[in-house]
Parts: sequence; C-alpha cells; structure tokens
Amino acid sequence: MDIFGISKLGARRWLEIPFVHFTIQPSEIFKPAFILMLAYLIKHNPPEHNGYGWKSFFKLSFYILLPFLLIAKEPDLGTALILLLLGYGILFVIGVNKKIWFTLAILIGISSPVLYNNLHDYQKKRISDFLSETPSYHVRQSIIAIGSGGLTGKDRDEATQTHYKFLPIATSDFIFAYTVERLGFWGALGLITCYALLIIHLITLNYKLKEDYFTQVITSGISLMIFFYMGVNISMTIGLAPVVGVPLPFYSYGGSSFYYLFCPIWYFGKLTRLSFRPNVSFH
Repeated sequence: MDIFGISKLGARRWLEIPFVHFTIQPSEIFKPAFILMLAYLIKHNPPEHNGYGWKSFFKLSFYILLPFLLIAKEPDLGTALILLLLGYGILFVIGVNKKIWFTLAILIGISSPVLYNNLHDYQKKRISDFLSETPSYHVRQSIIAIGSGGLTGKDRDEATQTHYKFLPIATSDFIFAYTVERLGFWGALGLITCYALLIIHLITLNYKLKEDYFTQVITSGISLMIFFYMGVNISMTIGLAPVVGVPLPFYSYGGSSFYYLFCPIWYFGKLTRLSFRPNVSFH
C-alpha cells in the first residue's frame, strides 16, 4: 500500500486500477479470506479437550495479528480492530484454555496507556470526543435525526437532518440515523430484528455441525462480523462508541461492504448443501 496505494482523507487504504480510475480497498476483500484462512488452519489443527494451549494459541495469533498490524498502519484502526475481535472471537467460540484469556486480559489492562500513546492524533481526538460531555458535530446531528423520527418517522421533505444535509455521510456511516428519521422507532426495531434473527440462525447452526470445525468457523465468523459491524455502527450513531468508518452490513452504500459478507455466506451455503446430501463427502 505504501508503494502503490493512493491517499484519501489522510489514509492510504485504496489501490487504483489503471485507465478506469476505479479504486478497491484490499482490507475489505481480505475479510472473507481471513475467515476462510482461519477455518482451514483450525480444521487442520483442532483444539484439545480443554481448548487450545499456549503453543497453538500463539501460532494462530500470528495469522490474526499480522493483518491487524498491516491494516492499522494504513491507518484504518476501525477495520483492524474488527479483524482482531473477529479472529479472537472465533477462537473463543472454538475453544481456548481459560487461563490464556485471563492472562491476556491482565496484559491488555497493564499496556493500555502505551497503546493509547501510539495512536494517531485524529484517533485520540475521536476517543476524547467520545468521553467528553459534549458529543462531536457528527454525533449531535445523528442524535437529532434519531430523536426527530419519533415512532413512525417523517416524510422525505420533512426529514430536515438529511434533506438539508445536516447529517453527514447519511448513506454510509450514519445510514442508521437516516433510517430512524425516515421510518421512526418501528423501522429501527424492524432493522435490528432482521440482524438479530440472522445472527441467531447462524449461531444455532454450530450445534448442528459440532464435529465440523471448518463450517463452525465460517458460521461463527459471519455471525460475529455482522454483530460487530452492526453493534459498532449503531452505537456510534447514538453516541455510545467513538466515530469510526464502519458500515452497516448489507445496508450502507458501497459494493465492498456487501462483498465481504456475501462471499463467505455464498461459500457456506454451497458447503452446507453438500454436507447434508446423503453419500456425499466434502473435502
């Protein structure tokens, strides 16, 4: 990225395709590959009865921390943290010795001041804005839009926050606030319910595929990714999380935010169809 990438808004996250001036973000394409990579590694190195020990945990951590550091260097801390949580969330579901989690929690707590000092200035500002009593301009406009929606929402011409463009990035990062202003509380509840049903459905599949670690990782990875992205995006629009460039899955504007979830879901659908067919084995 340092050699070929182009810079936008102070970050070098995109690669430009020559002659067509079309840009792609490699970190978005990497997300489905990240889940499939962990599925392959865990399938060929399943956990022990008491979960992964230190040796296996360090080996898998290398494949999680390497992309985290590379993406954080762009800088794109939001995507990097999502991948970090996703990777260790999958390990938590698959099984890791409890002593390892307790040790890591203590180490992270002790090293948190050092980690904060190594953040970029704009990242520190986002955290300070989040902790301050007065929210940032983006969050204030988002909260106004959500509050003005009421129970049933407003017509397009009456939705002042989006109609007069007070709400920034209404089709991407703050699309939840736009939805609530237009459709109200019931529209927001319906949207969150759809995500919850999808996540619950994916998690319940783990119980049907207990012996297949490959598909367990895929189902866990997809459900965790949807949950993290939905949780962070909605939380930042109502002031409960720092503002980061995290889209709402399947809903925010942009093809890449759809691609990173569609690919593993399509692959998982193909995999489960083969798995449940009689006398057919999948390798």
